[in-house]
Amino acid sequence: MPAALVTGSAKGIGKALILALAEDGYDVAVHYRSSRDAADSVVREASKAGVRAIALQADVTRRDQAEQLVASAHQVFGSLDVLINNVGDYYRGPLADLSPNTWHAMFDSNLHATFYTCQKATGIMRNQRRGRIINIGYAGAENLVARPAIAAYAIAKTGVILYSKALAKNEAANGITVNVINPGVMENSDSKPFREIPMGRSGHLAELVATARFLLAPEAAYVTGVTIEVAGGWNL
Repeated sequence: MPAALVTGSAKGIGKALILALAEDGYDVAVHYRSSRDAADSVVREASKAGVRAIALQADVTRRDQAEQLVASAHQVFGSLDVLINNVGDYYRGPLADLSPNTWHAMFDSNLHATFYTCQKATGIMRNQRRGRIINIGYAGAENLVARPAIAAYAIAKTGVILYSKALAKNEAANGITVNVINPGVMENSDSKPFREIPMGRSGHLAELVATARFLLAPEAAYVTGVTIEVAGGWNL
């Protein structure tokens, strides 16, 4: 049975992805940092699909813990076919008030964590001669315009896209695809600026899940290094 790891999967987008993967027959590793009860609940729900489901704790902003997370999922399941990097803290505030600590925290959780898990996972997938990696960005990360209120977050997410493209090119001959999904304003987003969204509504988690399912399907084996926005035309 194929196996998948989704970081930050005790709640929100990560939870939706885990449950979809379980429905599709993947053994799943539910990652959490501090939400143990929520992660255990997701494990119980995913297990109803008849797959193996485990909860793994790690602070993926730390290289040792991020690498051990990937290694543990592989050790438990015997393979690692899918890695989805969903972890990523968000900060919005005046640029003049952006502290060095917050700057580094945005890069640690959004870019560095993705780098740590991907580097470890590609080593495993390379030996398997197969693997799918999806990194979660944010809508607008490819638009190189000034975003003072979210400067650190936006720059880190743009870095995720550039790193993902580099990794996709490097691993294409090894049977590994690497792609990015950029969600816009989703149903679980804290703010919903509908006037800025051409479709005039927030996105459903099911719509993001459908995009991930496409990228993981056998028919998408020739798709790598791409960024797909699930954003209703936001930032066009």
